[in-house]
Amino acid sequence: MDIVFIENFVGQTIIGIDSSEQHVLQPVRMNLAIGVPSIRACTTDRIEDTINYAAVRSALHALLASHGVRLLEALAEAVARLLITDFGAHWVRVALAKPAKFDDVSAVGVQIERQRSDMQQAAAGLADYASLGAGLIPN
Repeated sequence: MDIVFIENFVGQTIIGIDSSEQHVLQPVRMNLAIGVPSIRACTTDRIEDTINYAAVRSALHALLASHGVRLLEALAEAVARLLITDFGAHWVRVALAKPAKFDDVSAVGVQIERQRSDMQQAAAGLADYASLGAGLIPN
C-alpha cells in the first residue's frame, strides 16, 4: 500500500455540542494518510495517477464550510468517506483535533481508519434497512 499524506491541515469550521461552539468558527487540525494499492505516478510522473493534494485541500475546505455535524467523530467519518468516494482511496486514516478546546490541554480529538470495503458494506446495509417495509403503504 502506498500512502499519500497531508499533515497539520488547519481549517475553520463550526463544530461542537456546547451552545458556545455552535455559532462561531473554530480551528480544527487534520492529519491524513490516504492509501492506494500502488501509486502509478511513481512511474508515469502524472498528477492524474495519484491523489492530488491541492484537490483534497479544496474539498476539505468545502466540507468544513458545509458539513452540518456536531461531533468530531461524525466529521472524521465525513472526511474518510470523501477521500474514499471522491478520491479513490482504498484505505484512510483521519486524525482530527480541536487545538483550542480547553486551556489545560493542547488538543482533543479523534482518529479513525476506514477501508473502501467498510464504505461499501455500510452502503449495502443502509440499502437493506431502507427496503424494510417497502410497499406497505399503498400509493
